[in-house]
Amino acid sequence: MKQVFFFAVLFIAATGATRAQLVLKPAVGINLTDFSKNPGSGEYQSKVGYQVGGSVSFGQMIYIEPGLFFVKKSTEYVQENTSQQDVKFDVSGIRIPLTVGVNLLGGQHAPIGLRAFGGASAFLLTDIKDLDTDDFKSANWGVFTGAELNISLFFMEFQYEWSLTNMQKNVSQVDVGKSRSLFINAGVWIPL
Repeated sequence: MKQVFFFAVLFIAATGATRAQLVLKPAVGINLTDFSKNPGSGEYQSKVGYQVGGSVSFGQMIYIEPGLFFVKKSTEYVQENTSQQDVKFDVSGIRIPLTVGVNLLGGQHAPIGLRAFGGASAFLLTDIKDLDTDDFKSANWGVFTGAELNISLFFMEFQYEWSLTNMQKNVSQVDVGKSRSLFINAGVWIPL
């Protein structure tokens, strides 16, 4: 609950501090997620997941962009040379990114634009298929960096995120470490 309150305060501060350009950015995309721990008897294999949601951009040259996405991540632990069954990590949750960026080329009315950005995010776990959600932390924190290409009112962005916290509560039983995710989003700009 503290995490949601923290991001709500940041959102309100960003809204009041920037009285410039305001743009809604609904988006859909795919993601690939891996874990930082190197298992001894197998390997993690990223599977394609998806996300749907959007963000609100405040500012022109330098901007702040809070967002809200429903995310489904998928990773499989494949056992090597054993008869044990592979383990799938199908994780669902709400991702709340807070982005700070800069327009490198173009702007809202330019036919082509390029942006670079970075930020912090929270991932609030809602479900993990075939595993006990009580064994996993309800919130994970991360940092990310990325770039966005705009053509007219359409955009495509690429983000790479590093988790700052382990996914599990008790790492003595199972320790997959921290997650690393690549997010690719496409959507439209809706200037207000």
